[in-house]
Amino acid sequence: MDQRHAISELIYATCTTLDDKQFNAYLELCDPAFHYAITAYGPEIRKDMIWLEHDKAGMQTLFNNLPRHNSDHSPLTRHATVYSVKTDESGQRAEVVSALQIFRTALDGGATELFAVGKMHDKVTLEGGTPKLLDRNVRLDTRMLGYGYHIPF
Repeated sequence: MDQRHAISELIYATCTTLDDKQFNAYLELCDPAFHYAITAYGPEIRKDMIWLEHDKAGMQTLFNNLPRHNSDHSPLTRHATVYSVKTDESGQRAEVVSALQIFRTALDGGATELFAVGKMHDKVTLEGGTPKLLDRNVRLDTRMLGYGYHIPF
């Protein structure tokens, strides 16, 4: 498998593991130095907003605490399309930009709607032969998410 394909498969696997709520499998796709953020630009305040920011241990704590949250249990389906993969000169790191659409299917009635859109800006480490997610910034265009979601995108 070529490097770009392996990196794309990693990006897609992060989506499917979260769709299936396989949080430990998601974290296994991440490097120990993993950093995660959800950000958006607020034109009203003319500033970037950070909605969620954790390291790998913080993500594990977030996932462990999910059963304690009063959350909307409607399933989310993530659809990613890898736009670009740029590998550094050493061949050990890559920067990846992907489009992200998130759909929510209501438990009552089963209607599916577009929930959020944005881009994932990822940094991937290629050390050790297996790509691992090193950094993810989910940069959302959508700013009205309602309430009750504690699972990251």
